Amino acid sequence: MSLEQTAPGTAGATDRPAGALDVERTLAALTLEEKASLLSGLDFWHTQPVERDGETLVPSVMVTDGPHGLRKQDESADHLGLGNSVPATCFPTAAALGSTWDADLLHRVGEALGRETRANDVAVLLGPGVNIKRSPLCGRNFEYLSEDPVVAGDLATALVEGIQSTGVGTSLKHFAANNQEADRMRVSADVDERTLREIYLPAFERVVTRAQPWTVMCAYNKVNGTYASQHDWLLTTVLRDEWGFDGLVVSDWGAVRDRVAAVAAGLDLEMPATGGRTDAQVVAAVRAGELDESVVDTAARRVLRLLAQTLPALDAPGAVDADAHHALAREAAAAGTVLLKNDPVDGEALLPLDPGTLADVAVIGELARTPRYQGAGSSQVNPTRLDDALTALRAAAGADLPFAPGYTIAEGPDDDRSPATLVAEAVEVARGARTAVVFLGLPAADESEGYDRDHMDLPPAQVALLEAVAAANPRVVVVLSGGSAISVAPWRDAVPALLVGWLGGQAGGSGVADVLTGAVTPSGKLTETLPLQLEDNPSHGNFPGELGHVRYGEGVLVGYRWYDARRMEVAYPFGHGLSYTTFAFDDVAAEVTGAGRDARVRVRARISNTGTVAGAEVVQVYVGDPEAQVQRPERELKAFAKVRLEPGASQVVELALDARDLSYWHPVLGRWVVEGGEFVVSVGASSRDLRGSVTVDVAGEDVALPLGELSTLGEALAHPVAGPPIRGALDGSPLDPEMLAMATDMPLVVLADFGMGGLDRDALARLIEAANT
Repeated sequence: MSLEQTAPGTAGATDRPAGALDVERTLAALTLEEKASLLSGLDFWHTQPVERDGETLVPSVMVTDGPHGLRKQDESADHLGLGNSVPATCFPTAAALGSTWDADLLHRVGEALGRETRANDVAVLLGPGVNIKRSPLCGRNFEYLSEDPVVAGDLATALVEGIQSTGVGTSLKHFAANNQEADRMRVSADVDERTLREIYLPAFERVVTRAQPWTVMCAYNKVNGTYASQHDWLLTTVLRDEWGFDGLVVSDWGAVRDRVAAVAAGLDLEMPATGGRTDAQVVAAVRAGELDESVVDTAARRVLRLLAQTLPALDAPGAVDADAHHALAREAAAAGTVLLKNDPVDGEALLPLDPGTLADVAVIGELARTPRYQGAGSSQVNPTRLDDALTALRAAAGADLPFAPGYTIAEGPDDDRSPATLVAEAVEVARGARTAVVFLGLPAADESEGYDRDHMDLPPAQVALLEAVAAANPRVVVVLSGGSAISVAPWRDAVPALLVGWLGGQAGGSGVADVLTGAVTPSGKLTETLPLQLEDNPSHGNFPGELGHVRYGEGVLVGYRWYDARRMEVAYPFGHGLSYTTFAFDDVAAEVTGAGRDARVRVRARISNTGTVAGAEVVQVYVGDPEAQVQRPERELKAFAKVRLEPGASQVVELALDARDLSYWHPVLGRWVVEGGEFVVSVGASSRDLRGSVTVDVAGEDVALPLGELSTLGEALAHPVAGPPIRGALDGSPLDPEMLAMATDMPLVVLADFGMGGLDRDALARLIEAANT
């Protein structure tokens, strides 16, 4: 859900009939008007009930916002529905959850989300979001998991499975190519099919085919000129026919432009309510013969199936252990914290903070006292409690650690002192401490649903504070807060230790403190590249578009795929994250079985904890295809696993790749293909920290292009049928090598008209027929 508004106080309070809902019997009993009424909401949050003669034929259920916590409005909620939502655990946002790379943890978070949703009499939690982080500037990046579809898809699958295991539905969103907030309700994402298939659709596909979310939410935007809400190719051809989705497609709130076209395309439920206006349009279209009633039946059936799935849990809501959920949120916040840098000072790393000298630490930065723990917009949760890092660090130290705010933020306490005075105070506090821990981050106004960021930079006042503190005390640890990539290159060399806690939820303060003090060994990894500067990003110049269109000109080279292809230096690469221990990789091997569409590769590596403390490493498997008919990324993540090891322990990790992991979407053949030849399989700790690589040979499938008159000589020579006779004819031709090289890109029909290669029009026709038979 993307727009916030209050629902009427008692809307949807229809008594639910006892017993299971008989979908087919109920559907058969409904009139056309009643079936059409099911296809839009009762109000902002409830589905439409059907009542007749005092009897409830179809009950109403509530859906509400997620994805990192329940945002259910109470009856006295403000107009935007943000101020008075019921208390719920605010788990870390997707930016932080993604950085855990931990599917088991996300499954447990999903279970907790499901329990809270169920206990509050809500049928569907609207999330998770799996849109790709195309640009660091997208205002909603904090709600999305990664720039990579494998990470986003696998972790969202775990969340969906966890939530739905409690009897509560999910809504996978926003389908599809919703990668910006600017002009999101109208803009056309102009993107070629190969890029859609390889980058922007696979995360959805992985979740749908593995977890079957009960609903999928369509995006606001257009895709290649057609609104997603009425995009038959997206909603029916791809989602249902190809991927086998059998659930309900719901609109984002206010995303429907043409209700009849949307129903015909496969959109089942329009939200929020339209006062019956669009229901009447559906009925009128059926009466006029413009829409078959069976299409309405299909959509109504899907609504009824969703009710049948969710009603049992709503009839037995259960209880919530708020303390346990807060503890889980703390665990997740610590697991999603990424240690970017931990250089030694005077021969020792700054982190973890020495327990013996913890009382000699100064805490600087208003964000330590007034945490920014979630993003703004429809995902804003009213937390059950809120931890801050200052209190958590003082508790760990058993001392009243000195603190200086250093700067002001809108959410912090009133402070009318000048910026210079605040910095001067912070410098004195830092100078008197052994180590200064400085909390910096993006202001809340910098990133939100509804608009995009203008830049990647920290506020200048915070950078000035950092520079002054670092000049006074070389032992500086920086903790960053924010929902997306932040520019660190201008100042990172001034600090020996740097970590990012993202927007860590209500327990983020304690989670970061656990990492700083060594109570938790960091294991988070970046799921998005941190570039040196915004201009390095592949979408730069094509974001956010203009005049109603945004061109995805970078194609499949998104995120690390772009930086690797360009051999560009980055601040920190995709997959990067340090630990308080060290890990060794050896015995990297890969074994191929099968061929073509049946090809499989089993990858194996041994991981050893070579340090002195227990920790976890993310084993990342990348695949490269050095030679293909199309440009392919140098390497692409295809599998990963998080491995926990005690000091000195080792574990052999095996990960299986299938033909799809070797394939690309062929833009001419219109299907996934495994083009035979050598593949490079690499195992490492980040996209640029590869610890071992193996070259394997895979027998591919036939990827010969169909020949036509405008096929080039080069294409014909590569064709298994046409190639040999043409090559034989050319062997006896008087063409010198330079002329032959020039002719390689000439269409066959031109060569035939020139009488070259033993071809004329009739011979060319016979050759084409033979090649394509």
